[in-house]
Amino acid sequence: MRFVQFEVRGTQHVGIVKDGQIHVLSVDSLDELLLSGKDLTWFAKAVPGGAVFEIDDVTFLPPLTRSRKIICVGLNYADHTKESQYDQPDYPTFFLRVNTSLVAHNQPILRPRLSDSLDFEGELAVILSSGGRNIPKSEALAHVAGYSLFNDGSVREYQFKSPQWTVGKNFDSTGAFGPELVTPEELPAGARGLKLETRLNGEVVQSASTDDMIFDVETLIATISEAITLEAGDVIVTGTPSGIGWARQPKLLMKPGDVCEVRVEGFLPLSNPIVQEGSA
Repeated sequence: MRFVQFEVRGTQHVGIVKDGQIHVLSVDSLDELLLSGKDLTWFAKAVPGGAVFEIDDVTFLPPLTRSRKIICVGLNYADHTKESQYDQPDYPTFFLRVNTSLVAHNQPILRPRLSDSLDFEGELAVILSSGGRNIPKSEALAHVAGYSLFNDGSVREYQFKSPQWTVGKNFDSTGAFGPELVTPEELPAGARGLKLETRLNGEVVQSASTDDMIFDVETLIATISEAITLEAGDVIVTGTPSGIGWARQPKLLMKPGDVCEVRVEGFLPLSNPIVQEGSA
């Protein structure tokens, strides 16, 4: 199933996307639903449906807005590592995002006042239904509630001010997330073999398969849980392929007036206009 969070006339709803429309469910938040331990597919089938909206008539919210942890993975595609200043690591490169950096589908990604080095990174995101410590790789996919799309908008000038990437990866309103949470039965196991593309103003700037990830979804869940207790509602953003704007000559960075779109097979696209901070 395909879950979305959205607003209509100032009221937040959760719905499922079906036949090109959004069917409202009797629950206020996907965050609450996951934290309650309910199986999303079972819940959607069991509860009565409500109003039906056209997709173009709603204001999308990120699939989750109160995740306790958003764990991102760097250098998880070999071709991207080759275009970077780094050697390919033999252990996943993890960093964290915060909820205040998130924006939803169709909402503006903000180019900050402090820098014009705003870059795109199209990625697949994994949303957990449960967690724990020391999760075996063989059991990892049982902890997945679903998958979504992510644009890990990066302010490169600030990312490289220090060995830690935290600031450049967490400017407000730079991390686009959504529009759907797609449950695992809709996709290949581990979301393998899906075409991932990023488009800037309609031009394909990144293209890869999720099979190209060095550390697959199961490995990422198992590895993180060796050190960190994973929980329902946590998000793992699995890394970006080559083609980033910072690695190009001349550089291709996102600027006001641009539209950046992330596409993965089996998902509605994630699209965001780029707006200068403070211009609205």
